[in-house]
Amino acid sequence: MIQFDNLSKRYPGGFEALRNVSFKMDAGEMAFLTGHSGAGKSTLLKLLMLMERPTSGNLLINGKNLNRLSNSQIPMYRRQVGVVFQNHQLLLDRSVFDNVALPLQVTGYPASEVGRRVRAALDGVGLLDKEQQNPMALSGGEQQRVGIARAVVHKPRILLADEPTGNLDPELSTEIMALFRRFQSVGVTVLIATHDINLINRMQLRLMRLEDGELTDDGGGYGGY
Repeated sequence: MIQFDNLSKRYPGGFEALRNVSFKMDAGEMAFLTGHSGAGKSTLLKLLMLMERPTSGNLLINGKNLNRLSNSQIPMYRRQVGVVFQNHQLLLDRSVFDNVALPLQVTGYPASEVGRRVRAALDGVGLLDKEQQNPMALSGGEQQRVGIARAVVHKPRILLADEPTGNLDPELSTEIMALFRRFQSVGVTVLIATHDINLINRMQLRLMRLEDGELTDDGGGYGGY
């Protein structure tokens, strides 16, 4: 479970990116986070990744207050969190297999376990037959699926997606969302930051809207800002 409790984030110079934000997401829940550029979406995701720390308030994951984690505990926490980016952030001098394997190799998994997990993740996104290809040889939708496989290869409990369909057409966007639904169905909490109103309307999921750092709406899908 994710819980933001009256959380604020202020940067040096006084800019307040988030102001008194409170919400809960249950394990296995899927929701959209939306708002104009600069509304605070990226800051909220960075807080969940522990790339940033809140100025005030509390952030709890499965009942554990992240404010109390030391820097040495952050890598272990991040194993619980998978992240999908709009631009994939794939290494173009590595194969598909190597890209997906990277998070496991960095955290010291044995080679036998790396191979098993990478192939399971690629199979889950329908790319097992592409494991030795270079990402440049893949379509945009396939590259995004490699990014998703990399995000879930360590079996995270939370999956964060930052504009994951921003560069994809509606058909490919639907395929990507079907993958997120599959992860949700096995208990993964999925939070998707997006500007894509058509996608929001099609999915009819819980929708949280940020405006100037404040959570102004928390309900069902809707058709505009």
